[in-house]
Amino acid sequence: MQLISNVPDSFWGLFRTKNRILYIEVLMNLNEEYQYNNYFISWDVCVQVISNFFHVRIINLEDEDQESDIDKTQPPATRTLNLLIKMGWLKKLEDYSQGITNIVIPDYSAVMIDAFERLYNENDDEAEVYIRNVYASVFSYMNDSRGDISFLNNAMQNTRILNKSLQNMLHNMNRFFSNLLDQEFYGNLLAEHLNVYVEEVVKKKYHILKTSDNFYLYKNDIKSWLRGIEERTSEKVFTLDNSDENRLLLDRYTKELNLVQEISRGFDEIERRIFFMDKEHTKYVRATVTRLNYLINEDRDTKGLIIQFLNYVSSENCSNAADTLRDAASFVHLTNMEIMSSRRFYKKRKTKSDFTAQLEPDTEIQQDLTKEEILRMNRTHNKYSKMQIEEFIESGIKGDRFEVTDNTVQSDIDFEKLILAYDYSIRRNSRFEVIEEGQEIETERYRYPKITFRRKQVGA
Repeated sequence: MQLISNVPDSFWGLFRTKNRILYIEVLMNLNEEYQYNNYFISWDVCVQVISNFFHVRIINLEDEDQESDIDKTQPPATRTLNLLIKMGWLKKLEDYSQGITNIVIPDYSAVMIDAFERLYNENDDEAEVYIRNVYASVFSYMNDSRGDISFLNNAMQNTRILNKSLQNMLHNMNRFFSNLLDQEFYGNLLAEHLNVYVEEVVKKKYHILKTSDNFYLYKNDIKSWLRGIEERTSEKVFTLDNSDENRLLLDRYTKELNLVQEISRGFDEIERRIFFMDKEHTKYVRATVTRLNYLINEDRDTKGLIIQFLNYVSSENCSNAADTLRDAASFVHLTNMEIMSSRRFYKKRKTKSDFTAQLEPDTEIQQDLTKEEILRMNRTHNKYSKMQIEEFIESGIKGDRFEVTDNTVQSDIDFEKLILAYDYSIRRNSRFEVIEEGQEIETERYRYPKITFRRKQVGA
């Protein structure tokens, strides 16, 4: 008979009551005492256990629909015990010979209490135990002549449980990412990472499965034994014909091959899930570092200030988001587009002859500038300010232009300013433009091109 058929309807009422967390903890305390008392305890001991549990914490029992007015006037421990019995989580067993009322935990209730204990106290070494169980089961079946197929069934069940454990770890990573984004202060984020993620995942689970190489310590041996079992069984199947007397053997060998293949697929899934855990772990560490940097520099970093502004606009404190964005746009060019370069990004690949020509030594050797020449060029370029160069051009303008003649340069200072004026005028942000005449002017001491300076037109 299925165990669920024994569950009364009132049993599920525990999950709808407001006191369910308190009742669950009471059941776990009673179950712990229940195991140390030969699996039955008296009514008085139950009341004492519940009273001790209530004594160390502040409780607030809400009224239940199943309770009468008389039940509500009883002490909290007795009231809780009566309600759990009425719901069917506990049962009374009268011992008339000794005049004692014993309390027992039904089988279906024990299954649920075990589930509660797993939710409250997760077994940290569970992954290590399961992989060793697989190792021991496959080894026994491979080397024990009396080995039964139940060894492979046990190995398959443990492989499934290990896969599910890894899958739960993978799914729970979303919770850690959510907690990461909820932290608004540097200290809280660091405490969340060190006290929660490192303690619960890295040290207890991730470290056991990956860092200590527990899975990989047994994987190769298990997979080699599975291949040996598969080859040995396949040979037996090949030698048997499909007669009635061999039907039982064929069914046994077919089931054996199916179990071996399923365990092998399970190991492939374990490796795949560990790979995904590696990726999620790397993503979490990277996200933690990024979040820490943001919390440290959010008041000084441009991105941090932009995020604060966008959070403010989307919050309830911002009465008019459109006006706020419009005011911000008047100070910051949020949609400004800048052209990095007019040249194309793709550069055509040169031919082989051009490449070999670059390797040939130049016949014409250019002389390097001396130290004095470099210093003189730097001094010339930095000797005059932009205002002085503009004044030089303005002083020579007649009408709307400044034509350079043989009388323009009378000294070294004029020659240097003319050179810097030409360099300034060919720039895009200059107020002037230069027109080259294609001729040269040569005096006793200087030689320079014949050029004309002109003011740029507005909008040009």
